Amino acid sequence: MARTRSDLPRMQKQAPIRAPRPPAVAPVPQVTEKPARKPQIMRQYDLIERVRRYNPNTNEALLNRAYVYAMKAHGEQRRASGDPYFSHPIEVAAILTDLKLDDATIAAALLHDTIEDTEATRAEIDSLFGRDIGTLVEGLTKLKKLDLVTKEAKQAENLRKLLLAIADDVRVLLIKLADRLHNMRTLGYMPSEARRRAAEETLEIYAPLAGRMGMHEMREELDDLAFGELYPEAYDVVTARLNALTERSKLLISEIEKQLTKKLADRGIDARVVGRRKRAYSIWRKMERKSVGFEQLSDIFGFRVLVNTLADCYQALGVVHSTWPMVPGRFKDYISTPKGNDYRSIHTTVIGPSKQRVELQIRTVAMHEIAEYGIAAHALYKDHVGSPTELLSRESTAYAWLRRTIELLAEGSNPEEFLEHTKLELFHDQVFCFTPKGKLIALPRKATPIDFAYAVHTDIGNTAVGCKINGQIAPLTSELVNGDEVEIASLKAQTAPPAAWESIVVTGKARAAIRRATRFAVRRQYAGLGRRMVERLFQRAKIGYSDEILTGALPRLARASVDDVLAAVGRSELKASDVARAMYPDYKEERAAAMAAKPKSESGWFGLKKLTSVKFKLPENATGPAIPIRGINGDLPVRFAPDGGAVPGDRIVGILTPGEGITIYPIQSPALSEFEDTPERWLDVRWDEEEQAPSRFPARIAVQSVNEPGSLAQITQVIAEHDGNIDNIRMTRRAPDFTDVTIDLEVYDLKHLTAILAQLRAKSVVAKAERVNG
Repeated sequence: MARTRSDLPRMQKQAPIRAPRPPAVAPVPQVTEKPARKPQIMRQYDLIERVRRYNPNTNEALLNRAYVYAMKAHGEQRRASGDPYFSHPIEVAAILTDLKLDDATIAAALLHDTIEDTEATRAEIDSLFGRDIGTLVEGLTKLKKLDLVTKEAKQAENLRKLLLAIADDVRVLLIKLADRLHNMRTLGYMPSEARRRAAEETLEIYAPLAGRMGMHEMREELDDLAFGELYPEAYDVVTARLNALTERSKLLISEIEKQLTKKLADRGIDARVVGRRKRAYSIWRKMERKSVGFEQLSDIFGFRVLVNTLADCYQALGVVHSTWPMVPGRFKDYISTPKGNDYRSIHTTVIGPSKQRVELQIRTVAMHEIAEYGIAAHALYKDHVGSPTELLSRESTAYAWLRRTIELLAEGSNPEEFLEHTKLELFHDQVFCFTPKGKLIALPRKATPIDFAYAVHTDIGNTAVGCKINGQIAPLTSELVNGDEVEIASLKAQTAPPAAWESIVVTGKARAAIRRATRFAVRRQYAGLGRRMVERLFQRAKIGYSDEILTGALPRLARASVDDVLAAVGRSELKASDVARAMYPDYKEERAAAMAAKPKSESGWFGLKKLTSVKFKLPENATGPAIPIRGINGDLPVRFAPDGGAVPGDRIVGILTPGEGITIYPIQSPALSEFEDTPERWLDVRWDEEEQAPSRFPARIAVQSVNEPGSLAQITQVIAEHDGNIDNIRMTRRAPDFTDVTIDLEVYDLKHLTAILAQLRAKSVVAKAERVNG
């Protein structure tokens, strides 16, 4: 369905008008640069003539109505340049005629700002121009009335709305990119802050979006315009160097074109060879990425070899490689393995005439159209091919990728996360890796096996525990390169990935999945804690609990599901007694009468001892069990006392902290005195140890060691020999001969901790060793 070169006019190859520079931070005043001449507004018959060149059957009446309606709607509105505002939508429509778009798209371009900036309504657009055009215009209308706190949130919500509209109709994207291109070409009249913000947004969102849709020429112009605005000095320097190099290299470029054309013609290959130089932004990015100077770049000039057939591509490659030596590592075949934006071409670099490196791109004419114009190069808008979206979903990998990405991004993350994920998905180059069965997986550069696992399937990512790269065991944090075969080892028992993976992955899909799984795991922990708290209360009150009864009480608790209620109880946002009252309106909460009064004379340990003994004295005939506590990686939101921890064998209590879960303290911890006035936060807890899979628990010890070489090594050796795991060590010099060492470690229980302390005390380098209770 791709157009040939003969029936698709080229996008105008005009040099981009660089935006004026913002004032320098210097005492010398700067005058904002203005174009010398204001452009004339294109007349409606000129616009229709542009459309008629590629579509003789254009609906002139529709285009005339849209032109006149938009001109009247915008009325006396002016742009920052002083030009009539209507000059903008008609220039946007003109850009789209270079892409040979249909009448509805041209009309929507003329109308695209009417709902947002005039008194026009969607209903009026529908009645005058049809629902199809009305949908396109609405998809391009910003959410101006959003009451959001940050500019990032507003930007994200507008972008979300735009992407969802693009998923329904690709023409929204083409109009939006043309709109952004014209705005960037005329950026010079805007205030400096508005220019900077528009340039950043273009560089971060719209230029990469054009690139991912294969619209290479539009992306390059957007990149250069934004680059010139954000980094004017760098732009000027790189452009000046490029111009000087181009002037010096004219003869060489011409010579290479002639030689290559002749070599191919001698082999019977009809080819057109065109030399081109890279754009300023592309050069600057490469200099930044590789930390090299301008003189060290060897591929500033490249040559495109356009042939007629696929077979000619590989025959031309053979001619090139048999004539000039190839540079190792510089060959890429994007015909057999196309990029995600439908780009197909053969890339190679050879040592050409004058012993200089020559970069070549070999492709057919049809491939070239897609390489330059991307999704706009498909013959989308013929009456017999169906809707543009349906056709493009079948024929374009790039558009299919975009729709899948939008579905992922629309799964309910907050606006800032949505914006972050969108940028991650758009702004990267690719590497191609394979599954053991040969399936191709395209990933961004610097991707890891974790990204690979999530690209295959979310469940594989969530359960990944290891990997092999090219048959060799490798870390999950390894950086993948082109051609790697990756095999992921998974463990079904792992229900959620480590939260730390979020800072390692580079794809938006992986990052979103990890955040979602982490939130779900935390919510599951709180729901589990809440369930145990509710069930415990119900058992003590001798009333029956079931999820079915609680479901009926959900409206009274203003929660959508049973899990929402239980998670709220676990977070202390809702009391277990409130749940009981919602399920049983006649329920009355029983409180321990002895909690109401505590003799003032009792304080410190003795007062605390009496308080805890009352707190955990269950009512007579009560059957409610204490909440079971497991180790550091248990299934409840549990923390251990920050200054000393707790281990099985200790008598323990739990302190409920809203939003954080339970903190476990040994009964002898002095820190418990802080909670004497909040008895409602105290929970009855017990150890829940598994003999088959013992858990580790945190403890802290203080060791006073003799200050001599090797003393620390002896201390750590004792801990290691007795299967203790050291988390942290802090050393303080108290006297010339002694050093205080505080060690946070993990042990199985009190017996294990006591054995380690006994062995430490037996060492000659240890003067004292004891447990710390915070």
